[in-house]
Amino acid sequence: MKPFGFVHVSDTHLGYAQYNLEVRRQDFANVFKEVVDKTLELKPDFMIIAGDLFHHARPSNVTLETAITNFRRLEEAGIPVLAVDGGHDAEPNMITGTILNPLDSAGLIYYLPRHKDACWRNANCYVYGVPNFRTRRRTDEQLPLFLEKKKPSPDPSLFNIFVFHMALELPSITPSYIEAEASPELIPEGFNYFAGGHVHKPSSGKFKRGLLVYSGCTETVNYDDAEIPKGFYHVEVNRKGAPKLNRIKLETPRRFAILKHDYSNVLPSKITEMAVKLVKEADEEGVIIIPVLKGVLPRESYRSEVDITQIRNAAEKALLVRPHSRLQETAVSEEVIRSIFDGELKDLTTKAFEYFLQIFSERYSRGEAEKISRLAVNILEPLVRKDEDKVRAELEAFLHAS
Repeated sequence: MKPFGFVHVSDTHLGYAQYNLEVRRQDFANVFKEVVDKTLELKPDFMIIAGDLFHHARPSNVTLETAITNFRRLEEAGIPVLAVDGGHDAEPNMITGTILNPLDSAGLIYYLPRHKDACWRNANCYVYGVPNFRTRRRTDEQLPLFLEKKKPSPDPSLFNIFVFHMALELPSITPSYIEAEASPELIPEGFNYFAGGHVHKPSSGKFKRGLLVYSGCTETVNYDDAEIPKGFYHVEVNRKGAPKLNRIKLETPRRFAILKHDYSNVLPSKITEMAVKLVKEADEEGVIIIPVLKGVLPRESYRSEVDITQIRNAAEKALLVRPHSRLQETAVSEEVIRSIFDGELKDLTTKAFEYFLQIFSERYSRGEAEKISRLAVNILEPLVRKDEDKVRAELEAFLHAS
């Protein structure tokens, strides 16, 4: 086998105007241009895009122009682009198909699932790709049918690559907050390299006698990605068919400052003061600041009392301050609950009404608190019975009487 190299990239999310900011759409475009710039410098035999090239199934004309311009540069350099779709750019329906189809027809990319036998090959390599089916249920149903219709045929004399965009049910690789879209058993054998997309954190490990690799995202799609180093892989395969992964770091992604702090038992006014101080300390030109407010508030304190607007306006240089409140109001103690529900059934309604009245009187006038408490008591029983009609009737009667 002659030594060769390829680029493995995924989750570029072109066209994502994050936080409804045009500058963020441009950020994703700038990063994609850097990916292409570095690919041209590396001069690989081909590029693999493992899904979510675009953030939307129907990208804007501006975003399409960005993609076309950069793919044209790769085409002129003689670097084929082999792609599959992801959950974001998969076909919205069977009639319109994926946006990758016209790019394939224009010769700018090679959309693997569309072609005969869903594959591409050269003298050294066989590349097979599957579409994204969006959900676990649809993947379980349709991936086996696709594999039967377009049977993969890895060649032992070549380096074989399987391209897909889905999280596999592998706890060691797939983060707990990402729902697995496929069982590893659905992925066929016989491949040397499994080029994955969808999992935004880069990783690699042994899998089915080959190497399973997620290249990770190239920009921060959600703030959980902020601390992940952005980049892609340049893979060099030697004469013996052994792949060597080279991580290519990207320089243009927007910087995020994630300010996580536990404010348990801190009064809302103090939380506001502390969060504003943290934002001011993190304030830098162009940064996106994400204050993450965690913890359990003191009794009789409420999330709405934290001044989110003041926190949001605390920075002067940052592009954006985007607070995320995970604060919890103090739960009702077990003793209080027991005091409500202990005793004979005939006392249950009275005790529940008294408890609700105590709670609502803290926010509403006596008359309003009594009305709301009575509503709460009236819908308790139908809620337990899952009698949605009765609950709806009680709510409508309350609204009409208000």
